[in-house]
Amino acid sequence: MAKTSGKIAQLRAVVVPCSGANRDELLKLEWLRTNELGGYSSSTVIGCNTRRYHGLLVAATNPPVERIVALSTVMEQLVVGDKIYDLAINEFYDAFSPHGDAHLQEFRDDLAATFVYKIEGVTVTKRVLLDEAVNGVTVSYEIDGPAGWLIVRPFTTMRDFHSLRSSRGAAAVCKTGNDGVTVVAVGPGETQPPLQLWSNDGVYESEPQWWYDQKYRVDLERGQDGYEDICSPGVFVYDVRAKQKHSVKLFASVGAERPKLKTTPTAQRRRRNELISSVGTSSREIRRLAAATDAFVVRRDVRSQQADSASPGEMGASILAGYPWFTDWGRDTFIALPGLLLCTGRFELAQRVFRTYCGSISKGMIPNRFDDYGGAAHYNSIDASLWFVVAAQRYMQYSREVGREKQDAKFTRDVLIPACEEILRGYRNGTRFDIHADTDGLITGGSRETQLTWMDAKIGDDTFTARYGKAVEVNAMWYCAHAWLGDVFRGADDAKADRYARQADQIAASFANVFWNDGCGYLNDCVNPAGADSSLRANQIFAVSLPHSPLTPQQQRKVVDAVAQNLLTPFGLRTLAPHDSRYCGCYTGASESRERAYHQGTVWAWLIGGFVEAYLKVEGSDGTNSATAARRAKKWLAGFDTHLNETCLGSISEIFDGDAPHTPRGCCAQAWSVAEVLRAKLLVDAALQKAKK
Repeated sequence: MAKTSGKIAQLRAVVVPCSGANRDELLKLEWLRTNELGGYSSSTVIGCNTRRYHGLLVAATNPPVERIVALSTVMEQLVVGDKIYDLAINEFYDAFSPHGDAHLQEFRDDLAATFVYKIEGVTVTKRVLLDEAVNGVTVSYEIDGPAGWLIVRPFTTMRDFHSLRSSRGAAAVCKTGNDGVTVVAVGPGETQPPLQLWSNDGVYESEPQWWYDQKYRVDLERGQDGYEDICSPGVFVYDVRAKQKHSVKLFASVGAERPKLKTTPTAQRRRRNELISSVGTSSREIRRLAAATDAFVVRRDVRSQQADSASPGEMGASILAGYPWFTDWGRDTFIALPGLLLCTGRFELAQRVFRTYCGSISKGMIPNRFDDYGGAAHYNSIDASLWFVVAAQRYMQYSREVGREKQDAKFTRDVLIPACEEILRGYRNGTRFDIHADTDGLITGGSRETQLTWMDAKIGDDTFTARYGKAVEVNAMWYCAHAWLGDVFRGADDAKADRYARQADQIAASFANVFWNDGCGYLNDCVNPAGADSSLRANQIFAVSLPHSPLTPQQQRKVVDAVAQNLLTPFGLRTLAPHDSRYCGCYTGASESRERAYHQGTVWAWLIGGFVEAYLKVEGSDGTNSATAARRAKKWLAGFDTHLNETCLGSISEIFDGDAPHTPRGCCAQAWSVAEVLRAKLLVDAALQKAKK
């Protein structure tokens, strides 16, 4: 974690020139705004939705889950003299209509998504500002020049954000008021919270329409259905004749009551400035990543989750795995937590996340994920709970480095350490999916049919990367946890410290016997009764990168070399070496094709964090090569600087193709990608600073 400079940090908006630019290229650039509730606003930089998940207001009706696409888009027309000009653009089955992008000069990626149009001497600046406290959005227009009327037509689908809307059998149920409309439902028998649309500046006119076969090109590229019908209840008409400059607003919210929406991003700006200040005077790319961390941290009501460890009346917190479609997953949460919250100094928020999951520990396991629709938590993971322990260890490390150790002592003593011991005890004694400590001290679990590690792609009964038995990263974390707790209890409870130390010694000896493949010069990926899987995969890097390693220094170096030579790309690590016959270099096609490629060569950005940490540890161990190693690692991370302007502006994608040019795929904004790239960059900066002294 970098030290702050004491100055108020600023981050200028990223400007995307649109006039004369290639439309297909602009359609690849997305923007995202989030609201702490799990809701969001997102589209492309020209305002044309290319995913079913895009929308100006995608509301989390049971924060942070049960999301619905409420306000899909708006289509505007500006009347200048006797001519009507369109501002919007949408893609339909066989054409774009209307063609408002012809007037779009630029998009500004700021706290409000900002579009600037120029028409016949008139400048229209449109801003989309998502409220952070409620499921609401404000779409504002500043009109500078001699215009006559602005007509804004909102569109809604009012459906689950995973699904698509058809007009067949559907009709919007609306209640019209003096200043707007309430859309109660669109489909028959549906009971979502209503969509409120209103304006203090314009006149609402009921004029129902359906527009058919809106096309979502990204969904079609992913082998999914990509057409839907969208519904508009009417239009808002704004008279902008009287003055040279006008400012008008359209408000939208989900819920029975109309909240008072914020029309200026004061709180968001303050929080963003605090985030980028937390990483000191680092590069602009690091500051952009620090700002991006805010998108993934959400509120979660812990009262329904047996959260006895949470303070009375306290709203819990969690981390969404990625946008636009993931919710909060335990594994992703605790891999991402150090980068998102500890590197940016948000320790109190990190405590709330830990408490949320502590309240749901069951049989030594934290949830693999909370349910998308508010149902019971899912516990189908062998590694999520161990990532919790790793995150707890890192919490105490960062707390000590910034001088919070005494301040955090009660939390670590009463919450973190007991939770970690409960997890280790549950795993050692045995828990779900036959997860238990074997006679050699190593953790084993699952079967050919299960998908318990992060490499969990499966269709039907076909598990593409079956990693049951003893997985290498699971047992690296298992060793690290025991070695760490041995250190934690030393001097306070020496009997317990000795027990953890003895167990760690046994695990280390067994780890070397089971996983070290002397013939290959690296670690086996998984070992089960059928034998050892010697696939060259990225999972072994954690046996080096974690604070405690069960490997000798020579073995650590060989692991890093093997991974660097076969798996390293400009955007993370491949999940399988290209020379393997199962290697898939492109993550494309229909669902089955993509699932087969998901962990068979596809690059995952989050793995770069463990690799950089391992590389700096190995190369800088004697102190002579640390500066050279840090400079080389900095070059490896440079590809992400360009990527911040390539897909979701200011964020990092979930995955990339294994083959060059390593096209970004999957979620356009992924929590652990942002977190681990940020953490890796800060590790490199710290190593460079240390080398200068």
